[in-house]
Amino acid sequence: MEACASTAGPFPYLPLFARGQKSRATHRRSPLLVLLAALTASVLSHPTAATPTKEVRRILILNEVNSTYPGISLINQGILTALNDSPYHLDFYSEYMDTSLFPDPAVQQELRDSYLRKYQNRKLDVIITVGPSPLKFLQEVHQRAFPGVPIVFCLPTSSLPGAPALDSDFTGVENDMAPAETVGTALRLLPGTKNVVVVGGVAPIDRKQLATVKDALRAYEDRVDVSFLTDLAMPDLLERLRHLPSHTVVLLTSVGADAAGTSFKSNELGPMVAGAANAPVFSLFDVYLNHGEVGGYLSSLSGQGKVAGVMAQRMLRGEKPSGIAKVKGVNAYMFDWRALKRWGLKESALPPDSTVFNRQPTAWDTYKPYLIAGTSLIIFQGVLIGGLMWQRARRRKAEAAVLESEERFRLVANSAPVLIWMSGPDKLFTYFNQSWLEFTGQPLQTQLGNGWTQGVHPEDLNSCMDSYTGAFDRLAQFQVPYRLRRGDGEYRWVLDTGVPRFNPDGSFAGYIGSCIDITERKMAEDALASLSGHLIEAQDEERKRIAREIHDDYSQRVALFAVGLEQLAENVGDSSAEACQKVHELLSSVSGLSEDLHALSHRLHSSTLESLGLVAGLKAFCVEFSDQQGIQIDFASENVPPGIPGDATLCIFRIAQEALRNVKKHSGANRAVVRLEWAGDKLHLSVSDLGKGFDPSKSSAEHGIGIRSMEERLRLLGGQLEIQSLLMEGTIVDAWLPLKMARAA
Repeated sequence: MEACASTAGPFPYLPLFARGQKSRATHRRSPLLVLLAALTASVLSHPTAATPTKEVRRILILNEVNSTYPGISLINQGILTALNDSPYHLDFYSEYMDTSLFPDPAVQQELRDSYLRKYQNRKLDVIITVGPSPLKFLQEVHQRAFPGVPIVFCLPTSSLPGAPALDSDFTGVENDMAPAETVGTALRLLPGTKNVVVVGGVAPIDRKQLATVKDALRAYEDRVDVSFLTDLAMPDLLERLRHLPSHTVVLLTSVGADAAGTSFKSNELGPMVAGAANAPVFSLFDVYLNHGEVGGYLSSLSGQGKVAGVMAQRMLRGEKPSGIAKVKGVNAYMFDWRALKRWGLKESALPPDSTVFNRQPTAWDTYKPYLIAGTSLIIFQGVLIGGLMWQRARRRKAEAAVLESEERFRLVANSAPVLIWMSGPDKLFTYFNQSWLEFTGQPLQTQLGNGWTQGVHPEDLNSCMDSYTGAFDRLAQFQVPYRLRRGDGEYRWVLDTGVPRFNPDGSFAGYIGSCIDITERKMAEDALASLSGHLIEAQDEERKRIAREIHDDYSQRVALFAVGLEQLAENVGDSSAEACQKVHELLSSVSGLSEDLHALSHRLHSSTLESLGLVAGLKAFCVEFSDQQGIQIDFASENVPPGIPGDATLCIFRIAQEALRNVKKHSGANRAVVRLEWAGDKLHLSVSDLGKGFDPSKSSAEHGIGIRSMEERLRLLGGQLEIQSLLMEGTIVDAWLPLKMARAA
């Protein structure tokens, strides 16, 4: 037969033979169509896009009979299943010995010779034999015709008398018939059995199977009478089966051909034997099931094909046949439920792990989904009704509890000395306690919704509403101070604290808040702030006074003293060297004292700051500080407008002074960066270093008076101080000062 690429399907099984005399070409055409159909399906099931080219591997399958026999088709299907995921491109070649149709030795020899010629120049990677004749043929010729080609066999049926032992190139599935196990199962199901009748044919394969069965059943000769119905034409065989004695079981092997030369296939033989026999029919292969046979410990033809395919797959990947152990058949207990019922056999007596086919569903099996669905629906409805009633009772109880809780809340809220309010999820206020109404002197109806805002001071209304709505949108707690008009018309400072509230199911319910009168505290804070401002102003004025006095008085007097010493040094030229040296030392000390007084005056109050402005004054201070302290100061300014008010100039200058002193005193850094810029309507000063850093989360009391002084200066002018610091990574001091607020202050 011609080669077929990528053929799907494992090998067929042996014991089935064709009826009638069909031509060899007819037998060959059917498997070719099967292989072509499988090839087409394989091609259509894969994408047509270009894929990497696979290596080609060639597999020859040599069968006992052709693929019109159902068993052969089952085996081929199993082989294809096992080889389906092969990483190679597989070319299959299928050939048939057809020993059932052409048993003549001369014809068989012609077939063998033709196959040898056909494949003498074709490199094969694996050969698979199905049946005893192909296996015997390969035993005789593989060393000279196919040297080194691994061979996988299945369905050897029995040992081959006089044949040499299989060498290391062979492995496969050994004799898989289990007549002893099947008869043993029959005797357990029918313990009163006295006769076992074996049915077989006269084809070569039939006789080889019968020989194996006869050897296996010798173990039962002392328990039952074993007889064979073999050399009979089919009509005579069926007649004998109709008149078997009682307490008999039938063991069906294969009938490839009867005594009249008529061939039979499994799907023809099984129904005839099972239908005619007046005793239960047990079998050896799974193809002899589902026609009325009881079953037994059956050989799975598809399973054998899968095992053979797996072995071939391993050989294609480089494994040697000698390293792949032979498999002792693929069998399972399989039974037909209908035959069990016909002969009154108990399913409970079957061997464990038995598979029962064709089980007729009971009423429960047939209507199980409907019964389960109906029962479940009734139960569900009952549970639902009960749940609804329980939920209704629970809701009533919860409603009563809510009413009681609301009454209790109103009683407590109205007795509280603070102003309490509530709002809904729409931001509108829904409740005010009695203390609120008494404080504002307004009835409840005028306060609900947004009516309460009428009592907020006009200057505080926008900031108050912005804080409230912003927190509401974020579902966050808030605190906001504002002035609220009391019933006598006086505005009082209140601190309003609001928190979100939620329903038991987790849904947002609105806000609840309280207000406390902080007017006295606000006045004290304002007084303290005013005092702080006066103290800072007084401190700055005192610094100016001391700086002027040092500059205008002490510095001048020291300068005059230095001039006198210089003149004295000129007049003592003839004096001793020791006196001259002493005068010059005094002159040097006085000069150093003069420079220190000048530097002290400048630190107390920079004259450059008043005469040239903030940028020049700050730059000069950075240069002076760098020279005196040995720290590199990088100063930069950007977009700073002229005419910065004096209070803002002095504030920023003092903050820069304090920040640089902290760099020198605490950071241990040898470099700092000072940046002054105009951002929007704010003046921004940044002083940074890469020193030791500190933990800003600690109490401000631990930071020293310097940081508090910076914060207070900025607070008085409406500014803000931000300090970022990490241990061993440095510190950044940011001062933000709104210029408009600074000018107003």
